[in-house]
Amino acid sequence: MARRARRALKAAVLAGVLVVTSFGMAGPSTAQDRDLDVDEIAHSANVKHLANIPRQGPLAEATHSDLAFYRDYAIQGTYAGFTIYDIKNPRKPKIVTQFACNGGQGDPTVSEDGRLLFVSVDTPQSDPSCTSTNSNAANPDAWEGIRIFDISDKRHPKYVKSVRTDCGSHTHTYVPGDRDTAYLYISSYGPSPTFPHCQPPHDSISIVEVPLRHPDAASVIATPVLFPDGGAGATAGCHDITVFPAKKLAAGACMGEGALIDISDPTEPYVISSATDDNFAFWHSATFTNDGNRVVFTDELGGGGAPTCNEEIGPNRGADAVYDIKGEGDDRRLVFRSYFKIPRMQQQTENCVAHNGSLIPAKHRDMMVQSWYQGGVSIFDFTDPDHPKEIGYFERGPLSKDTLQLGGSWSAYWYNGYIYSSDITKGLDVLQLTGAPNSANRVHLDFLNPQTQYVYTS
Repeated sequence: MARRARRALKAAVLAGVLVVTSFGMAGPSTAQDRDLDVDEIAHSANVKHLANIPRQGPLAEATHSDLAFYRDYAIQGTYAGFTIYDIKNPRKPKIVTQFACNGGQGDPTVSEDGRLLFVSVDTPQSDPSCTSTNSNAANPDAWEGIRIFDISDKRHPKYVKSVRTDCGSHTHTYVPGDRDTAYLYISSYGPSPTFPHCQPPHDSISIVEVPLRHPDAASVIATPVLFPDGGAGATAGCHDITVFPAKKLAAGACMGEGALIDISDPTEPYVISSATDDNFAFWHSATFTNDGNRVVFTDELGGGGAPTCNEEIGPNRGADAVYDIKGEGDDRRLVFRSYFKIPRMQQQTENCVAHNGSLIPAKHRDMMVQSWYQGGVSIFDFTDPDHPKEIGYFERGPLSKDTLQLGGSWSAYWYNGYIYSSDITKGLDVLQLTGAPNSANRVHLDFLNPQTQYVYTS
């Protein structure tokens, strides 16, 4: 390597803007400097791409969705079943099993002992079985809801039980109860007078009680109405709920508003207060800081299928919003601080908007990793809540230069020192943030359902 090239390389590393492509080292650049080619990989110098496991087997054509973790295993949902990976060596993940089971969108959570797997189904099915076919919500015999599997033997999962829930289960949140019981908060939306099992106004969630020793007895025990007055704007159910058990608090991304929810009694949650924002089109998800005093909400402008990471849309739409939680008890309220959006402009054939992420457990710092569909994976620091900034990223070029195709990172989560990204079309990626705070790398978890946030200690 020539001296001039070495100097350029060193400068790029220090600036954190080195691009690496599938064809080799491309030299110093940033994603803003030029458009990436189809499937070209770019990342900041402090992010390493350790592994990719492509879509394959019976799920090779399925849309890949969310992730859950138990010890040395990662579970990746799809619209056609799930995959269990052995991630004992994060640099060389191995597929343990693939389980075909039709029904979108397949978001998974796992019980704290790693024995039970819960999977959301939000596409009407001909029946609850894994051999079902897609149906129509207007069909009174169609089924949507939660499927429960026994994954005690990771190589041989067993179907245990299905539970129908109103409007299906777009996402669900694992809520710990007592030693023998867990609850699932079912978030769903899209009511219509023509849908027998999804009638308007549907300003509610379903609560499924799961007797952990007898999961075949799981059932809906309540459908609390969170917004008796109808909620704000387009509120008609929730998209996602994140619980923070240490404070008996939840943050709900509920279509037209972001809500703070008291979960002191997990069977009778109620909204304490909520916030609206003219820049938000679709409140999608929420992440608390480790002290539970702040929350980041995401706006899925365009429903995840549109190119919104561009100058036309701007920095305040299709973005994150950082809120402080002020007050005590039922007087708590959300106070807006700032927006965060990735600074890298994306092409018009790339769907890009704020999506799923998780807190990085760094002591005395507020840091997140987050997926942005074809905007890739972003790592940002919002310790200063008025000035959040991206500190690392990983992304691929578009799936096509000519047509908009759905793809990119659906979810990106920090788990035991590594970042795992579920890519809609590319499978599973494993990343590493070099120079990450030691406190974050010291945190070791036995399980992770990202929408169930425990207090990290290191």
